Amino acid sequence: MNADSPAYAIDVHNLNKHFGDKHVVNDVTLQVARGEIFGFLGPNGSGKTTSIRLMCGLLTPDSGTGTCLGYDIQRESAQIKRSVGYMTQRFSYWEDLTIRENLDFVARMYQMRNRREAVDRSLESLGLQSRANQLTGSLSGGWKQRLALAACMLHEPKLLLLDEPTAGVDPAARRDFWEELHRLAARGISVLVSTHYMDEAERCHKLGYIAYGKLLAQGTANEVIASQDLATWSIYGERLSDLSERLRTMPGVDQTVVFGSALHVSGSDHEALEKAIRQATAGTTLRIEPISTGLEEVFIYLMSHSKDNFGAPS
Repeated sequence: MNADSPAYAIDVHNLNKHFGDKHVVNDVTLQVARGEIFGFLGPNGSGKTTSIRLMCGLLTPDSGTGTCLGYDIQRESAQIKRSVGYMTQRFSYWEDLTIRENLDFVARMYQMRNRREAVDRSLESLGLQSRANQLTGSLSGGWKQRLALAACMLHEPKLLLLDEPTAGVDPAARRDFWEELHRLAARGISVLVSTHYMDEAERCHKLGYIAYGKLLAQGTANEVIASQDLATWSIYGERLSDLSERLRTMPGVDQTVVFGSALHVSGSDHEALEKAIRQATAGTTLRIEPISTGLEEVFIYLMSHSKDNFGAPS
């Protein structure tokens, strides 16, 4: 297959993977366009990491087909590895080496001819020059994250696979990291990133939500929200926790979530939901109003309903 200009950076269909009797990835199909940031969301143990490894040839699927950067994920995994940057959840570089020494070691593993130039370019592009000779073990989480991204970019990959890259990183560092991802996407680099943060999900071009190995929804943020057709109301006032417990037992209420000083109540049966809210708040000083359903309400809904449909993970 010609990998010079594939239509999609990732194009996989009906991927399945079992570990023993556990069906970890169940008929996953998705496409990631060139220059697109695709957010992969789901609870712990949902199959995100295994799916990512299948897509880049690090694991062989039990069944299913696909390409990554135009290369077959089963037959051409070696070519994929040379064209992909993979950043794991856990920081995996050497803490007793400096930033420059870590990058030089990675460049040696890729057998890069112009190692010094590549390392210098990577240090400059991610603002690491001033810390190039600092021991990695003394870096904060945000700076370690920059080093990990710099190492991923050393060989100038066309696709980045990032597995929860901002876990444990402060908000300012997370913001800087996402600004860098959008700069890379503008250069035509595709990004598949798994995350638990809703503010990060909203910064992706497209999203997919996976639970118990099944991809339950995908599309733009607006498309994912629309696909669930949830109505949401906001309630303001006192003793919202008590009200939340009462509402959960009423017909039409699928979920209640406290957001700061408000209680958000959502349901798929719009008429029954409104009836329940008006009944529960009648004769009180509570203020109610319909609001637009957000990603967080949708993902909480998907998480709870996937548990009902597929059962708790083994």
